[in-house]
Amino acid sequence: MDPKLLEKLEEEMKTIHLKMGEIQGIMLPESTIDIWEKICNFQAREDDILIATYPKAGTTWMQEIVDLIMLNGDVEKSMRAPCFIKVPFIDLNAKPMVSGVDAADVMESPRLIKTHFPIQLMPPSFWEKNVKVIYVARNAKDCMVSYFYFQRMNKGLPDPGTWNEYFSAFTAGNVPWGSWFDHVIGWWKAKDEHQILYVFYEDMIEDPRREIRKISKFLGKELTEEVLDIIQHHTSFNAMKENPMTNFSVLPSFVFDQSVSSFIRKGKVGDWKNHFLVTQNTLFDEVYKKRMEGSGLNFRTEL
Repeated sequence: MDPKLLEKLEEEMKTIHLKMGEIQGIMLPESTIDIWEKICNFQAREDDILIATYPKAGTTWMQEIVDLIMLNGDVEKSMRAPCFIKVPFIDLNAKPMVSGVDAADVMESPRLIKTHFPIQLMPPSFWEKNVKVIYVARNAKDCMVSYFYFQRMNKGLPDPGTWNEYFSAFTAGNVPWGSWFDHVIGWWKAKDEHQILYVFYEDMIEDPRREIRKISKFLGKELTEEVLDIIQHHTSFNAMKENPMTNFSVLPSFVFDQSVSSFIRKGKVGDWKNHFLVTQNTLFDEVYKKRMEGSGLNFRTEL
């Protein structure tokens, strides 16, 4: 990365984490809100593939899987650039870097695009063009723990405070990109109206090959067993943790401070048990029951 650009980025990062605002009651970085009109007017293309997730639900994992599916398992081509360059994040406007919208606009088709937006904030063109969407959902408890560590190391987001403080904020939906409950339910309700494949993180952990096959079928790709082997191996936790194109090690520490917490941290189901107090677990289960009742959504918190 250009040293002058790094210098500008470091200056920007000193203040960016303090700037959060709201769109329709959803907490977002003010830098995102600054280009809201441009985001709303983003022009999707019919052959786009959108990966939509609540933060820390397996986004990078899914990006790499889909990229390799589209490349028929060509690992060398998948290593062409870091994942955040290969897959524009349309929510992001991290000056002086190019915004996700601008990066996507100049990409050749077919484009792979990423978002953390809840369904109601999506640019309308995605529905007008009937874009294929892969939504990844992760159980709330593990998501909360992972997001807590991510906010500690990501200097572009507010400091999460103590675990107890974060538990309250997350449960109430007072975190960047809003309520986990509203997010997973909103996308779930939309799946029958649009081309949305709803994938569960826990299913991916349990049987990655089965889920890779399901995703490739959704994308209209027939993969050989050999290609499935390659994709499964290359997107395993250990492979991705060591891969500089997926582990974000190419970003400077003033952006992602991986001495605080690694970007690819544990990738397990049930890590919440190491963090939730008994009282917190009881309280969260009560909130969860009320919020999820009648949604038709079922999550596993252990395997």
